[in-house]
Amino acid sequence: IEDTGCFPVQPLMHFVNLDDLCTGLLQEVVYLVSQGADPDEIGLMNIDEQLPVLEYPQPGLDIIKELTSPRLIKSHLPYRFLPSDLHNGNSKVIYMARNPKDLVVSYYQFHRSLRTMSYRGTFQEFCRRFMNDKLGYGSWFEHVQEFWEHHMDANVLFLKYEDMHKDLATMVEQLVRFLGVSYDKAQLESMVEHCHQLIDQCCNAEALPVGRGRVGLWKDIFTVSMNEKFDLVYKQKMGKCDLTFDFYL
Repeated sequence: IEDTGCFPVQPLMHFVNLDDLCTGLLQEVVYLVSQGADPDEIGLMNIDEQLPVLEYPQPGLDIIKELTSPRLIKSHLPYRFLPSDLHNGNSKVIYMARNPKDLVVSYYQFHRSLRTMSYRGTFQEFCRRFMNDKLGYGSWFEHVQEFWEHHMDANVLFLKYEDMHKDLATMVEQLVRFLGVSYDKAQLESMVEHCHQLIDQCCNAEALPVGRGRVGLWKDIFTVSMNEKFDLVYKQKMGKCDLTFDFYL
């Protein structure tokens, strides 16, 4: 997607990643912080209508054009395929990256849960496809490095999923500054607590496999040989990048 023509008129907050669990958490935390909403309120709304996916046919671009400014839109697209309005710095981008070992496990579980076209192969086969860039949306390694190259841009906020669990208060403060909203100390503390509640609700939802939101999830399924192979591929594809991850907390 080069430019749909519907973005330059209104300010846009766009957030991107490849993990649907990260996407769900990020979209709800961003909505919570930007709107000053309550976690229970979010649970009652159709969040997909409030934060539509750019590349999905439903709800579609018509819904995006009808949203009031500032609009919140999510995407899994690589940086180079985002609308040019974002490249020009006229809109803000929030990107969340998750350590790739946990991500591939979560991605596998997501594919297994799909009602249609669900994946029925082994995790070993799925992980090989991930390492060989043979899954939907292409290479994770290219995707994350492409955004990391822009992490110092004024209109880009690059976040890590693990930091949400390690130091949520700091992440909320980053979001508050980046979004340009204002909270006093008591309101900020309350917002952090609301975000904690929201994350607990998302990570412990009955519909999710047990522990899917946990940092270090990969240790329960990776074999020693798989881990060694993954580390080798990771080093080959990320060797020149100074981006680092926490693989367990």
